This record gives sequence, structure tokens and C-alpha cells, in this order.
Amino acid sequence: MRTLKTTLIIVLALVAAPCTSQENDKSQAFWVHEDVVKPSMVSEYETVCKELTDNMKKHNIQEMNSIVANLADNRYLWVGPIENMAQLDKPLFATLAEKMGAEKMGALFDRMDKCYDIEQNYIIHLDKDLSYMPGGITQTPEGQDYRKFHYFHYAPGNRAIVKKKVEAIKNLFTSKGSKLDYRVYRSGFGTRGEFYMVAIAAKDAADYANKISANNELMGEEWLKTYTDFTSTLEKYEAFEGNMRPDMAYTPGE
Repeated sequence: MRTLKTTLIIVLALVAAPCTSQENDKSQAFWVHEDVVKPSMVSEYETVCKELTDNMKKHNIQEMNSIVANLADNRYLWVGPIENMAQLDKPLFATLAEKMGAEKMGALFDRMDKCYDIEQNYIIHLDKDLSYMPGGITQTPEGQDYRKFHYFHYAPGNRAIVKKKVEAIKNLFTSKGSKLDYRVYRSGFGTRGEFYMVAIAAKDAADYANKISANNELMGEEWLKTYTDFTSTLEKYEAFEGNMRPDMAYTPGE
């Protein structure tokens, strides 16, 4: 289990880049670490994560800056921006270990190790051109912690045509003046297969359903045709519910 602890420490170090950092004007890379938490250990896992966040706040750790989401299937996603692959070689979580004490921090991660047997790490890319947020792109719209994550999987040979279909959807949203914001992420290094992931924020599940209903009414039959045309190019579709966890996230100074 020592390997699991080391991996998580590495990932937490990787998400240290400020959230304003940019890969370029059109795309931003994010390192994602998933912990698949045992159902019986969810409470302990969250307790440990909150203790970790409290210690970072207590010691004002400047290197850390991460957001956290948990999905309905007990997956917890630690997400942070990276500027390039060279960031993967950055030092481990040395500052917190020094201020908190190596033994105390080690004990904290030992407790975390017992909460899951499966974890994975990969990179995704926020595609700003394909995303639809007329008011400005943000991963954490205020007061909207509920998330619906839509995964659209496609064969590599269809990459170009699928992108055109995604562009057509954004063009339709723009022409209709849709009020439904969404962010589009592309699969990257370490993901299993190729996909677009579309993240939609809402206050809760009921608010999400109302947003979808209002958008469908606004878009009309043209939306049904455009969406059907898009899905005809796909290999698989998946959707997951989740919530952002500001109580587990950390931003220096907050």
C-alpha cells in the first residue's frame, strides 16, 4: 500500500499549478487522479481528505491548488492544471511534510491507503473552442456544485468527423442563444480509448433536469437532428452524476 500513498502524493504535487495557468489559448491540460473508494470506507476517506485540507490551510501550503469531485459510484477525482509533461517530475509533497511532520503526514496517508484498492491517473484537455460558456469558462460556477458528466467514446479513425459534429452542436447552441453552459474535455495520455467528456453544472439534479428540458424546448427539432447525427458516429455513451467537493478542495489563502 506504500505505492498507493506515494502515487497520491505525486498527484497532489502535480495539481500544484495555479488554476489560471494555460496550456495555450485554446486548450488546458489537467492531471486527474481517481480513487475508487470502498463503499464501507467512504466516511473514513472523506475524514482523512478533510484533515489533509485542514493541514494545508493551517500551514498555508502555497504549492497546492486542487479541486475535488466525487461521483455517485464512489470515485473521487482530484483535478489540477498542468502546463506540460515536465511537471510530472516536480518534487514530492515536501513542504507539508516539513511543516506538518513526516511521521504525522505518513500516518494520515496510511489511513487513506486502507480506503481504496484501485486508483488511476491520466490527463484530459479542456477544449475551450468546443466548450459553450458565453459568460466565460470556469470549472466551478458559483452555487452549482452538482455535475453531470457525459462521456462520448469514439474510434480513433472517426476523430475528425466526430470533432465536426461537436462543432456543429456548439454552433447550434450559439445560434439559438442557449442558456445551458457546458465544458468539453478531450481524452489524453493515460485514458482508456478516445472520448469527449462534457461536464454540465447545476444546483442539484432537479435544476439539471429543468435546464435540459428548457434547452430541448428552445432548440426544437433541429437539436434532435443534430444530436442524433452526432451520436451516430460514436462507439459508446456513458453518463455519471457527481458533486464538486469544496470542503475537500484547497486553494492557497482561502
